[in-house]
Amino acid sequence: MSQPRPARSIRFKTFLYNTVYDAMRSRGWKETEHETDWDVGWMDVGWMREQFDHIHLQEHQKVNHFRNHYELTRKDFLIKNVKRARKQLEKEDRVQEAAKYDFAPLTFVVPSEYNLFVEEFKRYPGAWWIMKPVGKSQGKGIFLFNKLSSISDWKNNRWRGDAGQSPESYVVQKYVDRPYLVGGKKFDLRLYALVTSYSPLTVWIYRAGFARFSHHRFSMESSEMDNAYIHLTNAAIQKTSEKHDKNLGCKWNLSNLKLFMISKHGMEAVNKLFSDIQMVILLSLFAVQKVMINDKHCFELYGYDILIDEDLKPWLLEVNASPSLTSDTEDDKKLKHMLLNHMLDVVDVEKKLKGDETRVGGFDLVYKNGFIKQDQTNLLSSYLGCWFKHPPPLQLTRLGSAKRKQEEEDDDSDSDSDEPI
Repeated sequence: MSQPRPARSIRFKTFLYNTVYDAMRSRGWKETEHETDWDVGWMDVGWMREQFDHIHLQEHQKVNHFRNHYELTRKDFLIKNVKRARKQLEKEDRVQEAAKYDFAPLTFVVPSEYNLFVEEFKRYPGAWWIMKPVGKSQGKGIFLFNKLSSISDWKNNRWRGDAGQSPESYVVQKYVDRPYLVGGKKFDLRLYALVTSYSPLTVWIYRAGFARFSHHRFSMESSEMDNAYIHLTNAAIQKTSEKHDKNLGCKWNLSNLKLFMISKHGMEAVNKLFSDIQMVILLSLFAVQKVMINDKHCFELYGYDILIDEDLKPWLLEVNASPSLTSDTEDDKKLKHMLLNHMLDVVDVEKKLKGDETRVGGFDLVYKNGFIKQDQTNLLSSYLGCWFKHPPPLQLTRLGSAKRKQEEEDDDSDSDSDEPI
């Protein structure tokens, strides 16, 4: 049963003066600088680590991260949890369910699993591998290789660690060398999932999203192995390409991509693909559900990065705890403003919902202690990429102009947070 709405205006606290600030202000909410007297806190992960356990939140207060969000959003922990979930199902002889956890490329955490990695490396002579730092984003520190000799100097320098410190951890993954291409160019998908509880697990998936494209034609030529503009679709990297047009950006609306794929492959194949993508999101959440510290004050908007290969199989690349909410084009700004407003509608600090909704704005409730049954007359098994009725155009003025200007000077790319986790 919904509790009465707080008598005073909704007050929020945020460290971000981008679309987050605009969305909250456009609702008539008031910003506060107070450390604890707010209704909604949009905090960075550092605040969660340093402050969350040391303050008492009132019944109505909400904050935008779960305490140990890193179980899903740090690359090495994500892989650890996915592998554990698969092994547990295999132990229980639930072989078919275990087989569904094949959505992550073959991955090892190094240096701890370096010897295991070398064994697998030798099984795939000539294959390409990709190395990623576990706690960074925006494509920083990522590189490809296909020879162990190519990483010997790197291994000696990076894995020794400074005096008294542990060596830096990386994940090394078998590179998906047959990505689905549009116009000869590689892309990945940015999708959004909102978790309002881990007990019971409650998952909303947003219908809208976008494909992030490379500006350069894809190639597996050895001479192009070091060309980040070909292999990495991060907007932070693509923006620095001489082919980048700031007016056009490097993104394509998810619904347009879906229509394009239907025209090429038919409704049935694309419906299965988007259903499989939705299931990847859910399986990753199942994998961490038991280890997540649930708290009634917490919710989390995750940014999922999904790659599709030539066989229309989705691969989970990573999950972001702080998906970028800055924007570089007008369409991007509208999408993210709408996403945030719909997310705040679901979180419902204003107490407007009945509590039995299965759709709010562009969000569909897909799981709440079990799969949500869809309308039996609906032929689609996932609403991802489907049209939904938009509200009237919102005023998207730059409300936090002074603070925003400083933030954009500090971070001038539309990419994910590089907060230490």
